Amino acid sequence: MRAGAQLGRLPPEEAADVRLYFDGDTCYDDLVSAIGRARHHVHLEYYIFRDDATGRRIMDALIERAKAGIEVRLLVDAVGEHLGRASLHSMRDAGIEVRFFNGVRSFRVWRRLLNFRTHRKIVVIDGWVGFTGGMNVTDDHSARAHGTKAWRDTHVRMTGPAVHGLQATFLENWVFTTGNDLGCGNRERFASLFPVTPAGWELPDAAELGGESPPLLEGQRQIAQILASGPDDDVYAIEAFYFAAITSAHQRLWLTTPYFVPGEAILAAIASAAHRGVDVRLLLPRRTDSLWVDAASRTYHDELLTAGAQIHVYDPPMLHAKTAIIDDALAIVGTANLDNRSFRLNFEVVAVFYEGPRIADLARAFETDLKHAERQQRREASAPFGRRLLDSAARLLAPQL
Repeated sequence: MRAGAQLGRLPPEEAADVRLYFDGDTCYDDLVSAIGRARHHVHLEYYIFRDDATGRRIMDALIERAKAGIEVRLLVDAVGEHLGRASLHSMRDAGIEVRFFNGVRSFRVWRRLLNFRTHRKIVVIDGWVGFTGGMNVTDDHSARAHGTKAWRDTHVRMTGPAVHGLQATFLENWVFTTGNDLGCGNRERFASLFPVTPAGWELPDAAELGGESPPLLEGQRQIAQILASGPDDDVYAIEAFYFAAITSAHQRLWLTTPYFVPGEAILAAIASAAHRGVDVRLLLPRRTDSLWVDAASRTYHDELLTAGAQIHVYDPPMLHAKTAIIDDALAIVGTANLDNRSFRLNFEVVAVFYEGPRIADLARAFETDLKHAERQQRREASAPFGRRLLDSAARLLAPQL
């Protein structure tokens, strides 16, 4: 907690009604419901926002709230946005402020190599309800749209003071993009953006949430801490926090990431944990949407296998979750991959949960995912020469992947 507060400048705070999502449709259903209950403002920041069935559903909910007089602001990365003119006009005509982060005008064909993107996924409603995690607004995560090909991901919804960290993180990029601080210098305005009471919100009952994750009972408080980082910071806060968390592990270190191209410090920390006898397990996808990332990732496997770590390869669909479980002490759900791009080149955000019931929930989900994965037994050093040559070439690009 002290490391997170010093690195990210945000203290741990209480979160209530913390719900985890492991599929996109359930997450989007609750997101639309939460937007529909907004009474003051809705803030959204996404890396990818597509003009598909999922995107239009979210847009319709935002448009309805904007027409009802609610302040709605949407910040989308200029590289990740896929919004048609008609959709943009509809939102702006309804009164929604739509802005694009760090715009670019050329080299759009090289989207994946463009740096300094906002990779964050944030929704804040009335300063009291927040969503974050790995899911963008796209049919990629929807089984209704893609059936069994829908990506496997993890997202989280929470209420309470811990949401203030998500609000502050959104405002940072909003001010950078627009120059407008939304009047935070005014006391009443500040109180509306960072409320200390729910301002008309009531915690939903278990029936509204489909019978899952009811509001926390007395004695089951969940402490959460929001940690953000970006290339504009003097310290790479999320990378430093991961290092501190990994080196603190005593019993288990379970990591899930779609893109595994770690820096030397993180790689050494994971290997060191395995050498100490910590139960180190990495859950990685068999294939991602990037051939070069897949190739570079394989070059790290042998060192970890030699140290005693387990590597489990998740079969299709695409695994896109970014989570970490350290002992029974803390868990991380966020937008940051275990790669240099997330830690040093993109704007990212993670939610850290200390003790409490959600750590056990994430551990059970990890064990369920392992049933759909194959443990890697063969060393990469024994792979065919052509593949090893490709992998080694990709490793040279690791700082940009």
